[in-house]
Amino acid sequence: MKKGIRWRVILIIGTVLLSGIFILPNTPLWRLMPEWWKKNMPDRGIVLGLDLQGGTHLVFEVDSKRAQEILTDRLSQILKGLLEKKNIKAEISSKGDALFITPQDSVGKSNSGAVTEDIERLIKDSYPGLEFSRSQKTLIVKYSSAEIGRLLDSATEQALETIRNRIDQFGVAEPTIQRQGKDEIVVQLPGIKDPKRAIEVIGKTAQLEFKLLDEETPLWKDLPPYVKPENEEEFLRNFLPRLPEGDEILFQRIVDRQTGEVIKKPYILKKEVLLTGSLLTDARVQIDSRFNEPYVSLSFNSLGAKIFEDVTAKNVKKRLAIVLDGNVYSAPVIQERIAGGNAQITGSFTMEEAKDLAIVLRAGALPAPLKLLENVTVGPSLGRDSIEAGKIAGIAAFVMVVIFMVFYYRLSGLIADIALILNIILLIGAMGALQATLTMPGIAGIILAIGMAVDSNVLMFERMREELRSGKTPRAAIDSGYKKAFWTIFDSHVTTLITAAVLFQFGTGPIKGFAVTLSLGVAINLFTALIGTKTVFDMIVAKKKELRRLSI
Repeated sequence: MKKGIRWRVILIIGTVLLSGIFILPNTPLWRLMPEWWKKNMPDRGIVLGLDLQGGTHLVFEVDSKRAQEILTDRLSQILKGLLEKKNIKAEISSKGDALFITPQDSVGKSNSGAVTEDIERLIKDSYPGLEFSRSQKTLIVKYSSAEIGRLLDSATEQALETIRNRIDQFGVAEPTIQRQGKDEIVVQLPGIKDPKRAIEVIGKTAQLEFKLLDEETPLWKDLPPYVKPENEEEFLRNFLPRLPEGDEILFQRIVDRQTGEVIKKPYILKKEVLLTGSLLTDARVQIDSRFNEPYVSLSFNSLGAKIFEDVTAKNVKKRLAIVLDGNVYSAPVIQERIAGGNAQITGSFTMEEAKDLAIVLRAGALPAPLKLLENVTVGPSLGRDSIEAGKIAGIAAFVMVVIFMVFYYRLSGLIADIALILNIILLIGAMGALQATLTMPGIAGIILAIGMAVDSNVLMFERMREELRSGKTPRAAIDSGYKKAFWTIFDSHVTTLITAAVLFQFGTGPIKGFAVTLSLGVAINLFTALIGTKTVFDMIVAKKKELRRLSI
C-alpha cells in the first residue's frame, strides 16, 4: 500500500473510532464500560430536544406596569443625588409613572418659581428623554413615551439574559430561550424533572436589599411574635395605619420542617435601602460548622464593600435586615464594623433552597417581575412516536438509496454506499461530540444529508463514465473524474453551508436543529466523498496494476 493511501486509511479509521467514542453515551454499551472509562471520557452524547424526550414549555410576560414603577423609583433616587450635589433642597415624591419635585428652603417654605426653572434646566441638561410639566411651583417629571418604549424593550432584553444565566447555572441541557412579541419570553426545558422548581428559579425577581430595623418606634413592642398566613390581612389592617412615615412592615417566612406548618414573623423596617444586590460579585452555598446547615455567602465589589463597611460602622448594635423580593431572610445584629465586603444569608435553608437562592443572586436580579402566561408539560410519548417515525423514515431512505446505487453503479455504487455509512457514523459522532440537541427537524436534516451524501458520488461517477467513453483507462478515468468534479462539488456544498449558517443565525429552536444537522452532514460529506471513496478506488487500482475494467 502506498504511503499516501496508508495515511488516508489511518485518518478514516481514526475518525470512525473517535466518532464511536462520542456515540457510546447514547448506547447501552455505556453501562458496560469500566469506571475509569466513564470518569475520563465524555459522559453525555446527543441530547434529545423537547419534542423527542418531553419537558416543559413556559411563556413569561414582563410586568410592564411594575417595570415603569421601578424605573420611576430609580429616577427618583438619581434626581435626589443630582440635586444634593448642587445643594438644592427639594421634596421628591412619586405617583404612578410621574415624579413631583417641590423646591424647599431651609425652613421648609417653597422658594420662588425661578428655582423650579433651575431644577428643570439642570435635569434636562443631565437626562434627556424626560417630559416636564408644572402644577403651581411643583415640577412634574416623567419619561417620554419613546423613552419608556426604549427602556421597556431594554428591560425585556435584560430579563431574557438574566433567565438565560439562571438556566445555564440550573443545569438544563440545551434549553430554548427566546423573545416572543413585545414583552414575552418563551422558555423550553427539555427533560426537566422538576418544572415547579424551575419556574421558581426563573421567575424569582431577586431584588436583594439591606435595610435597618426600626426597633425604636413605640409600635415595635406591639408586634406579635408571629402571624399565621390566614391572619396576615387582618394584622396589616390594624398596624399599617399606625406605622410611622418612612417605615414598612415585612415578614420572615418560617416553615416547620416536621409538620410543614408556615408562620410569618413580622418586622418593622425603615424603607431606606442601604445596599442592593446590584453590587454583588458572587453568591455561594456554604455549610455552617456549628449547626451543619447551609447558608448563602455573599461577596460585594469594591464599591459594595465600601458601602457595606460604612453601613455596619454607623449602625453597630442595630439589626440589619436582609430582604429578598420583599421577604426578610434574616435580621442579624451588627456587632462591629464589617470590612472586606462579605455577608451571609441564613434562614434554615435546605441545600436545594440555598443552591437556588445562590443561582438567582449570581445571575442577577430581573428588571421587573415576570407573569407566567403558559405552562405546558410535553409528555415523552410524543417523543417516542416521533423517534419511531424518524427511525422508519431514516431506514427507508437509507435502504432505497443503497439499492439504487448498487443497481445503477454496480461496484462503484457499493463503494458509495460504504461512504454513506461512514457519513452517518461521523455525523452522529460529531453531534455527540458537540452534545447537540436532536429534534424532529434535526432528524429531517439527517435524512436530507443521506440523500446529499450520494449526490457528490453521482457527479463523480458520471464524470468517470464520460472519461471511459472517451477511451481513457480506468485509472485515468478515476483521477480525471475526481479532478473535474471537485469544484462543482465544492461550490454546491459551500452554498449549502452558507444557507445552513443563515438558518442557524436567524432561525429559532427547531430551525436551528435542522441547520446543525444539515451543516454537519454537508461538511462530513465533503470528507467521505473526496477522501473516503477516492481512497477505496486508489486501493483497488494499487492492488490491480493493470485494471482493464471498472464496474460503474
